[in-house]
Amino acid sequence: MTAAKAKAPTRWAREYETIYILRSNVVAEDAEKVGTRVADVIARLGGHLTQVDHWGRRQLAYKINKQSRGIFVYVKYVAFNDAVAELERNLRLMDDVIRYQTIVLRDRIDPSTVEVDPEAVKFEAIEDDEEPYEEESLASRLGMSRLEPRSAEGYEGATAGVAESDGDASDGDDAMDGEDESGEDESPADADDDADEEV
Repeated sequence: MTAAKAKAPTRWAREYETIYILRSNVVAEDAEKVGTRVADVIARLGGHLTQVDHWGRRQLAYKINKQSRGIFVYVKYVAFNDAVAELERNLRLMDDVIRYQTIVLRDRIDPSTVEVDPEAVKFEAIEDDEEPYEEESLASRLGMSRLEPRSAEGYEGATAGVAESDGDASDGDDAMDGEDESGEDESPADADDDADEEV
């Protein structure tokens, strides 16, 4: 019984994952500083990094701080709850980080049993974009840049077609006004009376 108590950890940890987004125009040295700070905060508070993934530049769903693209970095680690608060405080203070989010994956983990692969926890260097990204203009997003201006000839032709169709439309208007072919108006109440008489 005493052996079982000796093996139990004094504090249980949790497994977390944090995704943070860097500005798309961040310099490689600044991105490396952010990664180093993340690793230092977690290690200083007794946690262990277990996985780091560099997802690269991606289009954001909406602009954040006038940025439409960002560099996504995924970090998975085992730590105590005070490490999350300190990590998020540090991310909030860095100008190169535009967003971050942390979620809990698992509870009650013994930190001494966590195995770490040194290759899986290396922060990759940020590579420069081969193709420079150009922001779409407002006109092109609204579809207005693809429109070609009409010539005077094209405009007159468009109105001539409308004038010709006006004569045709007047013939079909009578059927829409509630008149039958005999020219008499039939109200909905009259239609109900006719249905009752047939029964």
